[in-house]
Amino acid sequence: MSTEESMFMNAFPLKTVETKNLSVAYFELGDDQGWPVVLSHGFPYDVHAYEEVARLLIDTGARIIIPYTRGFGPTRFLSADMMRNGQQVARGSDVIELCDALGLEQPILAGFDWGGNASCVAAALWPEKVGGLVSYAGYDIIDIEQQKQAASPTLERVCWYQHLFQSERGRQCLAESRYEIGKILWQEWSPDWEFDEAIYARTAVAFGNPDFVDVVIHTYRFMLGKEGGEPELQLLEDLLAHQPKINVPTVTIDGVNDPLKPGGTADHSHLFAGLHEHVIAETGHNVPLEAPQVFADAILKVHGWLS
Repeated sequence: MSTEESMFMNAFPLKTVETKNLSVAYFELGDDQGWPVVLSHGFPYDVHAYEEVARLLIDTGARIIIPYTRGFGPTRFLSADMMRNGQQVARGSDVIELCDALGLEQPILAGFDWGGNASCVAAALWPEKVGGLVSYAGYDIIDIEQQKQAASPTLERVCWYQHLFQSERGRQCLAESRYEIGKILWQEWSPDWEFDEAIYARTAVAFGNPDFVDVVIHTYRFMLGKEGGEPELQLLEDLLAHQPKINVPTVTIDGVNDPLKPGGTADHSHLFAGLHEHVIAETGHNVPLEAPQVFADAILKVHGWLS
């Protein structure tokens, strides 16, 4: 994507809506009466990961919602007293609460990285509110107990940032060098993708959110079992620990050059109880930007199943 092409979303106003805990900033594109799809980004990305996906969907009758997740961009917590919580149930409930606030009925949830995790969590815990799912990569619900066990040395090396963030030294490093860390991760996770510095720089603006460091650090400490979450969310985390099957129609995507997902996620198929198709893309981790047509086609596939 060129810098000029990445200005597409500038034609649309940034909106905000209040949920239980957040003032969520989001872009809305397409038909305001159309079939709804929510595109959720991860770390270290932002809404602009979906620039070209939105362009491909805008004339399909879709109502496209692209929110900044908690801790990113203009999205803000409603109270200074709220825990800057990054646990998966909190982020999954953010998606559902956004859909409720906007009156979206059984939207398709689509996401990658944290956004894939949040979308899978939402589909697993609140299937009656979700029409369908597109997930990179696979069944992306975190098994906290499994995360406490060692992975292969090569994968542990790829996950250096997760280990760094367990220490206060890591918090300081993220606070002082968030731009550099994000860029390194883009390069490492998408080794065959040459991105424009201006594209990355525009995304990195979202890392200036005052809660960015706290949310990111808590996300990875919770994921590795080093910090707790909010007590009122524990029952839902306990449900996720049993790997509940996802029943809504789902397309999952693997990027064959993603070092975070060696071997892919085709073996997750038993965790999808409804219609399910698995797609392989010649990409790294950032599928929406590296292969937007693959991601858009997956959404349209799910929409076709629901029509």
